[in-house]
Amino acid sequence: MSLNRDLEQLLNGEGISCEGDVCGPIGAGFGGPGERQAAAPKAEDGGSAAARTILPGATIGILGGGQLGRMLAHAGGRMGYKFVTLDPTPDAPCGQTADQIVAGYSDRKAARELARRSDVITYEFENVDADVAAMLASESYVPQGSDLLHTTQHRLREKRAIEAAGARVAPYAEIASLEGLREAAARLGLPAVLKTATGGYDGKGQWVLREEADLAPAWAEAEQAGTALVLEKFIVFDREISVIAARRPSGEIRTFPPAENVHVRNILHLSIVPARVDDTIRAEAERLAVSIAETLGAVGLIAVEMFVATDGTLYVNELAPRPHNSGHYTMEASKTSQFEQHIRAICDLPLGDPGLLTPVVMANVLGEHVLPLLDWMRTADPEAARLGVEPKVHLYGKAEAKHKRKMGHVNVLAPNVEAALAWIAQSNIWRV
Repeated sequence: MSLNRDLEQLLNGEGISCEGDVCGPIGAGFGGPGERQAAAPKAEDGGSAAARTILPGATIGILGGGQLGRMLAHAGGRMGYKFVTLDPTPDAPCGQTADQIVAGYSDRKAARELARRSDVITYEFENVDADVAAMLASESYVPQGSDLLHTTQHRLREKRAIEAAGARVAPYAEIASLEGLREAAARLGLPAVLKTATGGYDGKGQWVLREEADLAPAWAEAEQAGTALVLEKFIVFDREISVIAARRPSGEIRTFPPAENVHVRNILHLSIVPARVDDTIRAEAERLAVSIAETLGAVGLIAVEMFVATDGTLYVNELAPRPHNSGHYTMEASKTSQFEQHIRAICDLPLGDPGLLTPVVMANVLGEHVLPLLDWMRTADPEAARLGVEPKVHLYGKAEAKHKRKMGHVNVLAPNVEAALAWIAQSNIWRV
């Protein structure tokens, strides 16, 4: 097939897919919508499918229509991919930039429609229905598979997987009764954190236990969740960091520079890059992220959140097999954004350079910050000019600005992180 013919097909939106050393138009045994899915590699056991290159012109299906899907569609659209998303909320953030199937995540008919319209499927958050993801992995092309999704949806499974990869986690115990909670608290020591094993984010489904009197009230609330519970020893840490690793089905892995994360009321407020840790900790954090990505067979992105203890020991706290809030800084500050890297990884393209172009601090914009942000955008900012910073605004298109709901973020590009932090501290945006 001539180069001109290849380009003609790309421009016509037909797309090209490659298996091994053979490339051809999507269809005719190279995957694609409808009956052409029969040619896709299968992952019967829920693992990732065989490596397969998906070139621009193809359609990427996204389970989930939130802001992460929206930013994936922005990045992939620039590369020439088309997108369709499945989300139960009409006019979801991703649905504003891609075709949307409005249906619940457990709707198998809708999921099969997503597969019919897609050449490759990914997910933008880990609380999609794992059984539906497994069905799609067996019937269509989901390079991430469903095993890792199944693992990260349950804190106990996740902790055991992290330990299997050679990383430390905080001492923990499975909790099935108030008596068991009391025994575990005595053994692990207080303070500790009681968490639901499934669900929960931004501090939801968590109870901090500081003294014995906290145990019974926390148990009374936690058991109403109707899920397994886990007690974690509270780690006295110096700071929190995260590393995002990208892995292709064919095995290439690259890591983004660690971000130092600051939480306010259990919601991520700032991601500071470069993280203010020494080179030894930085190198070990990246090594752990690579080990976890390899051991768990991750495809696409996996975010590894860690505590840096006061003695420098790293404890892995959580995993997220998708683009991550703490990686939003990459959109302007890195040679390759996390969103482009995820597209490259699931399509088995060579991964981009994750190197940092400039120091940056990412600040989340919650519902209460939207009006002050919009007011700030009306006029020039002499303080930004004085500090030499360049704030870059990203809003997600959510319909309602609810209190504590993530509505966007601002990447503050700066000559150094101190200048970015100084600008954020003096701004009226985050004083609400």
